[in-house]
Amino acid sequence: MPKMTAVKSCDMTRLRGVIDTITAMTYSPPKRSRWALRVCRMEYVGATESPWPNERVCPVMKERLVIGTRKSPLALWQSEFVKRTLETAFPGVSIQLKHVITLGDKTQSSSAVIPSIGGKGLFTAELEDCLSRGEIDLAVHSLKDLPTSLAPQFTVGAIPLRASVDDVVISRSGARLADLPPGASVGTSSLRRSSQILRARADLMIRHIRGNVDTRIRKLRAEDGDYDAIVLARAGLDRLGLSDQITEVVSHDLMLPAPGQGALGIECRSDDQAVLTMLSKLHDTDTAAAVNAERAFLAALDAGCNTPVGAIARVTGDRLTFWGRCLSPDGTRCIETRGECARGEEVSLGRRMADETRAQGFSELQCA
Repeated sequence: MPKMTAVKSCDMTRLRGVIDTITAMTYSPPKRSRWALRVCRMEYVGATESPWPNERVCPVMKERLVIGTRKSPLALWQSEFVKRTLETAFPGVSIQLKHVITLGDKTQSSSAVIPSIGGKGLFTAELEDCLSRGEIDLAVHSLKDLPTSLAPQFTVGAIPLRASVDDVVISRSGARLADLPPGASVGTSSLRRSSQILRARADLMIRHIRGNVDTRIRKLRAEDGDYDAIVLARAGLDRLGLSDQITEVVSHDLMLPAPGQGALGIECRSDDQAVLTMLSKLHDTDTAAAVNAERAFLAALDAGCNTPVGAIARVTGDRLTFWGRCLSPDGTRCIETRGECARGEEVSLGRRMADETRAQGFSELQCA
């Protein structure tokens, strides 16, 4: 076995020689790959030239990664997606999933509304505890569930390409939202969705519903069910192969999505440079720019789960457009803001849109 000596980042010839020696060994390819990763895992930091230009191997690398995930079918799909993507980019790395039960999971059968249970961090706090203890290297979240303010020891290491941002209606009879009869009951656990529904159809009855995606659909389809329709995020249905259940994709004129909806946020430790380098392979800059504007808007308003807030930003070329909406819980009052900016100024735009929203009476919405 070759001696594992430190290699300066600029000594590319020597580093190639060490790797060539390992490659010539009689170990199986996976084992040779693991030794190569071990040799150059930290020594290559700062180098500008790759010693193996034709290999898909990251010079700052861990041999083993543990991904923390919730156990719901959607959370597992999302974590498996991240796992597969990393395995494709880094074939020599062993990647495992660790299931973590959050407070949000423990209370899925509760009839209580989300703000009264815990609100911010409801689906993320236990995963962050695992990150702190070093039990996992990264955690995969639906970005809309991740608080806008993280503790200094954590960061969002990557935001992959966004899926659909839309909300959808699934109705028992196949009727669209506008065609549901007066008094029909619509299931949702989101104040953002319920307030926008009531803004358009004050004659409908909003019923609280909790549970995973498949559980909610099962509650809707039950013969003795309490719901005529439910509202869900399209991204989750698409990911789980349940798009055929959709009755209607709701227009943004009627319902703006939650900030970050449809996007994943991969959280890791702020000082874990190896993981941050690997996660850069998953990062989509256009998606990040859009959701950063949306989350800056939400953070600047300091709006928690008790305040209905919708926002959507889109990147076109070197410009970003923004549309935000805040409502009273009963949908009778609504404030909208629109703006645009150059790429790179999205956080400032989100904050400016929040300032405009406050100037139009945002604090009164919270009291309505």
